[in-house]
Amino acid sequence: MRVLNHLFENNKRWAENIKAQDAEFFSKLSQQQSPAYLWIGCSDSRVPANQIVGLLPGELFVHRNVANVVVHTDLNCLSTVQYAVDVLKVRHIIVCGHYACGGVRAALLDQRYGLIDNWLRYVQDVRQKYDPQLAAIRDETRRWDRLCELNVIEQAVNVCQTTIVQDAWERGQELTVHGWIYSVQDGLLHDLNLCVNSPGEIAAEYQSALSVLNSPANK
Repeated sequence: MRVLNHLFENNKRWAENIKAQDAEFFSKLSQQQSPAYLWIGCSDSRVPANQIVGLLPGELFVHRNVANVVVHTDLNCLSTVQYAVDVLKVRHIIVCGHYACGGVRAALLDQRYGLIDNWLRYVQDVRQKYDPQLAAIRDETRRWDRLCELNVIEQAVNVCQTTIVQDAWERGQELTVHGWIYSVQDGLLHDLNLCVNSPGEIAAEYQSALSVLNSPANK
């Protein structure tokens, strides 16, 4: 017995609404995808990538995992990045975390959930790297927010250091890596001031992003 018929009905209405705006939309979309952006975000159901930035299907290539982690041993993520960069020729890679991330909170508080603990070890590494800074933040929610921000910055730098992105820059391909964060409380995106266009910019952009976080306005 089908128990998810309402989702099929939702899909039908969605497709009809799209075709009402552009009768040829799906026929054109089926021929080719040519997004300018790769979005690397969290799997959280409250963070729908396309809707957040107001883009239609075909305009945003997406990879999502718990806590928007990018590590050099994750072939799933790296394969997505390589396809986006080498085949689709995206011009922007956006690493977007979000405030109130459950994965980041688990890493912050050393909570145990089973298999996922191994994945969140990467976020715990970020926490340990910035432990003195985090410990100085008395408010627990603000400390959680700060680790969410720091995690985005670290993962964006990881993207910059992949052989895929490094090779693209070496051959002169136009490619920019961004670090953003999304607020589930108000639906707004925030730029974390990390925007890298070449290998020579990584260190300066990294330090600039950290300086902004540590400025009096963000204390």
